[in-house]
Amino acid sequence: MNTQLLPASPAARSSGRPELSPTRRPARGWFNRRYRQRMLRADLLTVIASASVAAAIALWLADGGAAAITSAAAAFTAAGIVAGLVGMDLVLLMLLLAARIPFVDRTIGHDRALELHGKLGKPSLYLLLAHGLLLVIGYGMAEGLDPVRESINLWVQVPDMWLAFMSMALFIAVVVTSLVAVRRRFPYEFWYVVHLLTYAAVATSIPHQFSVGGLFAAGTWQRWYWLAVCIYTGTALVYFRILEPVLATARHQLAVARVEAVAPGVVNIVMRGRKLDQLAGTGGRFFIWRFMAPRMWWHPHPFSLSAEPVFNGPDGQGTLRVTVRNLGSGSARLLRLRKGTKVALEGPYGLLSTAARTKNKVVMIGAGIGITPLRALLESTPFAPGEATVLLRGHTEQELYLGREILDLCQARGVRLFHLTGQRSRTKSTWLPADAVRSGYSLTSYVPDIADADVYVCGPAPWAASVITDAGKAGVPEAQIHHERFDW
Repeated sequence: MNTQLLPASPAARSSGRPELSPTRRPARGWFNRRYRQRMLRADLLTVIASASVAAAIALWLADGGAAAITSAAAAFTAAGIVAGLVGMDLVLLMLLLAARIPFVDRTIGHDRALELHGKLGKPSLYLLLAHGLLLVIGYGMAEGLDPVRESINLWVQVPDMWLAFMSMALFIAVVVTSLVAVRRRFPYEFWYVVHLLTYAAVATSIPHQFSVGGLFAAGTWQRWYWLAVCIYTGTALVYFRILEPVLATARHQLAVARVEAVAPGVVNIVMRGRKLDQLAGTGGRFFIWRFMAPRMWWHPHPFSLSAEPVFNGPDGQGTLRVTVRNLGSGSARLLRLRKGTKVALEGPYGLLSTAARTKNKVVMIGAGIGITPLRALLESTPFAPGEATVLLRGHTEQELYLGREILDLCQARGVRLFHLTGQRSRTKSTWLPADAVRSGYSLTSYVPDIADADVYVCGPAPWAASVITDAGKAGVPEAQIHHERFDW
């Protein structure tokens, strides 16, 4: 059911140039100070986002605002303008959250950024729909036309307005296909392509903002402000989503060195490259890989390193490794990669790393292929002997991937290690094996002082949710629980 491996004498293990030596005990409160700094940055991002919405409304107020509301038609028109400004501001915030800006990623993490990105989708769509509907009603009332005739009139007679209607249709398509019930009916690639329509929707919405009405008239500060926001958003997307990955791929010149079998359907993909010291110390953060082989180059794979880079030459030359399990047609092809296949990469991303630490003590809990990022984190994150515990979950010992390597690291660094193997309970929903449940074991049975530790969880989503629930019941504050989606 479980095996505990008692700590052996610690030995220094370091690769690259980590911010803090893995075997050096940080000064008391060091992690907590880093956490408070990160929360201050998160507060700053919240203030900036809120201020941007307020600024969007201020644009309308500075142009006359409520003073121009002299009739019902003007009231509808004013409400439509405000709805459009706020809705478009939220869309730009959505794009910035998805741009993978390092400051945002290192502050709130990739998952949290995408979660906020998704939450803004419906409000922004509703505001943009209200924008169009209210303006059509307002303009129609002023001209004595019904909404349908006014819409036709705007499409035909107002410059760039047809682009605005196209933009609205694209925004509706993006939000509808993003709904969970719809997204599950299509493969990831289809969802990804549809989401690219967001950029087309934004691009087609911009012309009418500057050519219709006087709010963004030439020479006004409102025009320069809105142009600056749009240009910054577009620049961030182009640089961090396109240019930076191209530069990183050229800089590191990665190619597949070998593919090693780990277990049935599981392999290590070892890649050789240069300047890998610039990728060291990333722990459990993930990269997005594209293997430049037929039928593979267009497919992005979000994998964490399963070990820190190994250096064996000048200029940071060496190898790095990811561990992959056959979970579908895309990953199945990776098991047959040929030596020499070129590799493009983006990242690293996420906060499943030392950057998220708040305490000196650390607990790592992994299941299945989710064990492999924890192996890299175990190698690189700092703690003193006796301050770390690792729990690995699998149906059998064979499913504790890289278990031999993790055992060696635990013995070298003085870590308590538990192997939790066995079938799931048929009568109770839990992340523990059935015999542990029958014996009355819980999370605190393995880690009594878990409330005073950072807890890293990596595994399939339902299983991870169960672990996180138990950690909360054991008194672990939310800020000390670190988890990122395993099935991206």
